[in-house]
Amino acid sequence: MREQDPHGRLRESVGQLIQREGADSSLLGTLPKRWERFADVALFQRDSFSEEGWASIDRTELWTVVATALKVERIGRFSEIVGEKREPTVEMVLGDEDWVIRRENGVDYGYNLTECMFSAGNVNERRRMGEIVQRGEVVLDLYAGIGYYTLPILMHSQAEHVHCCEWNTNSFRALESNLKDNGVSERCSLYFGDNRVTADDLQGIADRVILGLLPSSQDGYSVAMRALSESGGVLHIHGVAPAKDHSSWADQVMDELQSINTNRRIEARVPIRVKSYAPHWDHVVLDVSVE
Repeated sequence: MREQDPHGRLRESVGQLIQREGADSSLLGTLPKRWERFADVALFQRDSFSEEGWASIDRTELWTVVATALKVERIGRFSEIVGEKREPTVEMVLGDEDWVIRRENGVDYGYNLTECMFSAGNVNERRRMGEIVQRGEVVLDLYAGIGYYTLPILMHSQAEHVHCCEWNTNSFRALESNLKDNGVSERCSLYFGDNRVTADDLQGIADRVILGLLPSSQDGYSVAMRALSESGGVLHIHGVAPAKDHSSWADQVMDELQSINTNRRIEARVPIRVKSYAPHWDHVVLDVSVE
């Protein structure tokens, strides 16, 4: 007999709970249709199970039933990422421990779910970074986070060294842990704080610079240009562009780069769409060659 899919299991298990509790059966129509599952965790949107009527059901029992149906041990609810340090707003509703490990393309990303963000939609860009870095290159990751791009580079390329800047305390701790747990600490140097200060001594050392901050990494453009070696290199600039007009964003980025340093030849490739960022807006990345 074919096993029920997660949606079917959730509907059946919660339906039985509703019946036992004598709650309104129409609540089944409000069951969330989407969630994220990884390791032993399921993540729902913050407004899931918040419609009128759910309050009549014991929350602990509800979350236990949901966890059993989805075959997880912990459940969280999240809303949008907030603040310039890109901090999540996640509430653990089942389970007290918020440290999780995601395994992706042979890389283990560990982080505190309630303190650090992780975008599953960036998977292809993380993979690409591990594939395009060349043997012997020195890379500067200006907004390293927990190692989103640094880890695949160190794990899957023959980069000589990666320099990582990060100013979020929670992300920095996770980054240190991830470098150690993945066995690549010896090829990475860490700098805690604002990269406009911490990267001041990294001028002329990089073959490649990653600027992965959203919605804009504009504050890092000057830092990145100074960090590139005299022989040139590549910038990977992330940002948010109109979904139907990536080129206008790319043109603006190029104008800003040119205004920083008119003595170097700058050439951009076609912007790459990473994922949807918001209605009518995309997360994109622009590869820029600098000579």
